[in-house]
Amino acid sequence: MKKVTLELGGKSPVLVFDDAPLDQAIPGAAGGIFINSGQVCVVGSRLYVQTKVFDRVVSGIADIAKGMKLGSGLDRSTQIGPLISNKQLKRVMSFIDSVEPGAEVVAGGKRRGDTGYFVEPTVIANPHPDARIVREEIFGPVLTVMPFDDLDAVLKTANDTTYGLAAAVWTRDISRAHLVAQRLQAGTVWVNCELMMNMSMPFGGHKQSGWGQEFAREGLEAYLQTKSVFVQL
Repeated sequence: MKKVTLELGGKSPVLVFDDAPLDQAIPGAAGGIFINSGQVCVVGSRLYVQTKVFDRVVSGIADIAKGMKLGSGLDRSTQIGPLISNKQLKRVMSFIDSVEPGAEVVAGGKRRGDTGYFVEPTVIANPHPDARIVREEIFGPVLTVMPFDDLDAVLKTANDTTYGLAAAVWTRDISRAHLVAQRLQAGTVWVNCELMMNMSMPFGGHKQSGWGQEFAREGLEAYLQTKSVFVQL
């Protein structure tokens, strides 16, 4: 029998509360989805924002998206590069094209240019919770944003997924941050930051996001075998 560790996909939720440091949360959430054109397993592709600050957060992230420079990764001024292939370009665009009436594309939503595999960084507000674009991993620069008010309800929604790789919480209330981190079904939870990694911390997913852990002691244990030896003296 072969041992395996599997690091699989994700559909990571990000929760922004109305007491969050928005000057950090807005660019943090934008960077958390648009990095590497969204082609990262842990990107925060589902954003839930408390109603009181919903419009401000959506507007702020949309402004960042609209201002990002698309181009070659060899150009130091480029902020967002192409997707990996034409196949992935078509897949990402199929998600955007599937947006149903009622949802609003507040930024992006289009292919950029006729050459290369560029998709504009896209922000979609108020999609239906069961929409394909909310439920499935896209692996592209596409963010869905939904409002919330009730803590229990948003945690139930955030956990209502087959994935459980990562999640993020933005709040100044450290007690709430620890409570939410505990209740989120994810192998990694960031508080007031996103995409932070440290080789001394284990990394792995819950549910369909993986099996086993990488890094730290837990990552080493996958390569070891345990032996029990009994000696009567």
